[in-house]
Amino acid sequence: MARARPFLLRAVALGALLAATLPARAGLFDDDEARKAILDLRAKVAQGEQQRSEQAAALKQLSDQLQTLQRSMLDLNNQNEQLRAELARLRGQDEQMLRDLSEVQRKQKDIAQGVDERMRKLEPQQVSVDGKEFSVDSEEKRIYDEAMAAMRSGEYDRAAPALSSFLRRYPASGYVDSVRYWLGNAQYGQRQYKDAIATFRAFVTAAPDHLRAPEALLALANCQAELKDNKSAKRTLEELIKQYPKSEAAQAARERLVALK
Repeated sequence: MARARPFLLRAVALGALLAATLPARAGLFDDDEARKAILDLRAKVAQGEQQRSEQAAALKQLSDQLQTLQRSMLDLNNQNEQLRAELARLRGQDEQMLRDLSEVQRKQKDIAQGVDERMRKLEPQQVSVDGKEFSVDSEEKRIYDEAMAAMRSGEYDRAAPALSSFLRRYPASGYVDSVRYWLGNAQYGQRQYKDAIATFRAFVTAAPDHLRAPEALLALANCQAELKDNKSAKRTLEELIKQYPKSEAAQAARERLVALK
């Protein structure tokens, strides 16, 4: 009995020791699990923060790229506007160049026409007067035509000086015979009979074969008759009948001779 008591004491002490140690181990186990859970949570938090950081970096990168793209688009729009403005300017230049070219071509055409006109004025022109053909220059023809226009309108005071001026300016012209004949008529129309007689006589002397020579002699005789020089008028009429017996002027001269007698 005495031996059993120490054993029992040791058993009780051992049991007490075990009872004391078992909760401590359980507490240690619980701390490890919590620590592990905390570490896992921290790892997850860290991983989340890493992911958020990466996402933020990606978003920033995307934002930077978007801003770069926006700036590029803005630059491109500006370039497009500049190109449009340049195209409009070039189009305007082209239109102006076309207008300038058209104006230059028009002026060249006007100059060419002017040159052609001046050349035509300088070139001899073929005319026919009283059955006679000859060449005259444009100014010569113009002066003659103006004088004859005055003559046809009965403006003898304009026609006579114009015809006289023509004879002085163009003494060798093919118009000379015609001019002398019509000058005599213009002087007759102004009742400048002496001047008309001299002009008609010069005409007949210079161009006895002219188709108007008989008419000139008849007009000359009329001038003499107007001056009451019937004797000279008769001689002129006889000359007309003798030189141009078959002309109409000769028939009129015969009738006039009878009247003068």
